[in-house]
Amino acid sequence: MNRTDRLYALVEELRAVAPRARSARRLAERFEVSVRTIERDISALQQSGVPIYAEAGRTGGYCLDKARTLPPVNLTPGEAVALALGLRRLGGTPFSSVAGSALRKLVAAMQTDDAAAAHELAERVHLFADEAEPVTAVPRLVADALSTRRVLRIAYADRAGAVTTREIEPLGYVGKAAQWYLIAWCRRRDAVRVFRTDRITSVTVTAETPAPRSLRREDLDIPDGKISRLVLA
Repeated sequence: MNRTDRLYALVEELRAVAPRARSARRLAERFEVSVRTIERDISALQQSGVPIYAEAGRTGGYCLDKARTLPPVNLTPGEAVALALGLRRLGGTPFSSVAGSALRKLVAAMQTDDAAAAHELAERVHLFADEAEPVTAVPRLVADALSTRRVLRIAYADRAGAVTTREIEPLGYVGKAAQWYLIAWCRRRDAVRVFRTDRITSVTVTAETPAPRSLRREDLDIPDGKISRLVLA
């Protein structure tokens, strides 16, 4: 069994017995590898976002949060490659850092034969180097702003380069391929403002959780037809 198949099988083994634990020794015997190899495999799965945790004690071991894992996904190899191409376009967006882990979870949840076929198909797809406008990476603390749900203290440079310090309440994002903006309630201006992410020179996440605010389309002051809302369908 190669490592990719073993990682998939490890998740299935832990899912089958969840919420009970499996010891590293028992898993090593099951897959005919060393305990150290199992520990490395579990660490790799945890780093990719699989919700596995260690349970201490004589009957402890590794546990899987069954409610937060995907059952086998019936994606075709072509669908998996299409998703990979779509996620490739997320570079420079607030979601680029999580796109890779999302794809790995989906591929790991596929049937073994389909996953292998998807890898083979992906190796046959080649992309030209992007010669368009360079993409600016979104700072991680800004990318996580909506998930963190905390007031941010930022230093922000205007067009002339003058820097001001502001406390903002993140509300959303708006952007295109090469440039993204953080939509937020600016306490300095007491109004909704849009901040270019490449002009945010520093970010501090405060301990304050702001009261919920709605975000209306008209708050963005962008003409109809120039913007569309993301929909999960």
